[in-house]
Amino acid sequence: MAPYFWLALLLLAVAFLLRVDFIYYILYVLVGVFLWSRWSTPRALRNLVASRTYARRAFLGESVEVTLTLSNKSRLALPWIQFHESVPPELRLEESTQHVISLPGRGTRSHTYHVKGLQRGYYRLGPLRLTGGDLFGLARPRLGYLPPDYLTVYPRIVPLTRLGLPSRLPFGTIASHQRLFEDPARPMGARNFRSGDSLRQINWKATAHTQKLLVRTFEPAISLETTILLDLHTTDYERRDRLYWTEWAIVTAASLATHLVNQRQAVGLMSNGVDPLRLQEEARQYDDVTGRLLFQPEAAGQNLRAYMPTAIAPRAGRPHLMKILEQLARLDARETVPLYEWATTAGIRLSWGVTIIAITGQGDEARCNALHRLARAGFNPILVAVEPDANFGRVRERARRLGFQAYNVSSRADLDRWTPGGARPAGVAP
Repeated sequence: MAPYFWLALLLLAVAFLLRVDFIYYILYVLVGVFLWSRWSTPRALRNLVASRTYARRAFLGESVEVTLTLSNKSRLALPWIQFHESVPPELRLEESTQHVISLPGRGTRSHTYHVKGLQRGYYRLGPLRLTGGDLFGLARPRLGYLPPDYLTVYPRIVPLTRLGLPSRLPFGTIASHQRLFEDPARPMGARNFRSGDSLRQINWKATAHTQKLLVRTFEPAISLETTILLDLHTTDYERRDRLYWTEWAIVTAASLATHLVNQRQAVGLMSNGVDPLRLQEEARQYDDVTGRLLFQPEAAGQNLRAYMPTAIAPRAGRPHLMKILEQLARLDARETVPLYEWATTAGIRLSWGVTIIAITGQGDEARCNALHRLARAGFNPILVAVEPDANFGRVRERARRLGFQAYNVSSRADLDRWTPGGARPAGVAP
């Protein structure tokens, strides 16, 4: 503004001293342009509406299209608008997010860019910073912004093609001595037709052979649910490569949950990790390097239990699986509650007979004893240790003596060929 002021003052002086009327006309035009710019540009900027459209959830490595839309609701044109969208580095940016455009009155412009999630997490997109002004720079640039939005990147999922779990024989199907339920996947024989039997149960081949009306019978079974008990207590993992193995534990949990849901089984999730999203909005911080939402113990105080995620009850279906994956995307490994203390407490919330897949670092004596208590309480625990252990045969034998099965799944190959083969609690007949 100052250069134009001095220019106008100089023209006025020249016109007055030289008595050149033409210079007065130039001065009038300059003053008019200045006043118009100072009046119209701020009003047009106040009627500028920005929006962001994108899919709020994505799988690892999936490209997400983000569309920024700028709409001028005023009849006055905007000569130039500069916008810049902040994107965390862990979301690989495929196009530039900084551009300069112009908007006519009642006009709309859109800009599209793509990001790709390279690591699971809960990321912030934005804010979108806006700067606008007039063509000649006579009006003061106006600043504005669009509040940030958030993108959830699901953890990596390993397809389990050889897990050895037929769709009708999940982890949680065990034999029962009580004839409350009959499993159609377990035919046993035939019996005489009784009043109230369904016609669909009639064994027509046996009926034709014996000349008696016979119905099929099946072995009694109870179809139980599965809950994944994900251990993210940091000291339950070896200090070396702790970050890698906790991430692998999350991948294992996501892969098992996906497989069970695809097999039309009910699955739930419980974890002693922390959820940074439970912090107050003003206390949330994002890593400068990765862009992920971080958990700050100083903001949470010392009561880390308050930031442990709530249990997700077992259910079947794709929408429920997305809920589990979203929770796994946000979890952080912290020193909260050890598995051997937390497992028994977690079991209180579960129904009797639920299969519990405990995913942890190693199968030491304390963790095996915790699962033994769950087995004695009527649950069907399975230990999955994700850290490599050359002496895991001892762990497997200890688990067998305590009434459950144990597996060492430290690589994708281990996870792919893992065949539990119908683990059952001790004392339950096959």
